[in-house]
Amino acid sequence: MRAIVLSALALLVATPAAAQQADMSAFTTGPVFEDFGPHASVEQTDPLPADTSLRHSFDVAAAAEEGRFNRGFESAARFINMHAANGIDPSQIEVAVVVHGGAVRDLLDGEDNAGAANVRAMLDHGVRFIVCGQSAAGLGISADDLIPGVEMALSAMTAHALLQQQGYTVNPF
Repeated sequence: MRAIVLSALALLVATPAAAQQADMSAFTTGPVFEDFGPHASVEQTDPLPADTSLRHSFDVAAAAEEGRFNRGFESAARFINMHAANGIDPSQIEVAVVVHGGAVRDLLDGEDNAGAANVRAMLDHGVRFIVCGQSAAGLGISADDLIPGVEMALSAMTAHALLQQQGYTVNPF
């Protein structure tokens, strides 16, 4: 019995590690962001209609790993790339990224920000980055500290409420 329990525990511990080492060979970047936002081609049961229009927001609170691009920001880029790669006109894909908590630091303007170039590319494409003013105040960050083009809202809750009124759906993960 003890051997079974130990084997089961070993399997539970090994499974997350194996899942994190996914085969990324099927993933590619582009067509909008050539250097980031990887996605895989998928044979869809119901392909997307060419006239699809998307308004989608992402909620990002987790800070990037040291020296890396924020995973939540990359998810927004992936959303744009994968839909554009599947026939949706990029001008029909509107994305907003609501940033709060420690992730606000990933929008600071400066050489120490490893993801600043990618954020600028996303801003240039029309992606909105909206900072929670409450988080910024708590971190001692002002609008002047942020990458130019990043917006400051009263709060993340306020930003999401307003985006929802504008027809944006919220990414559930």
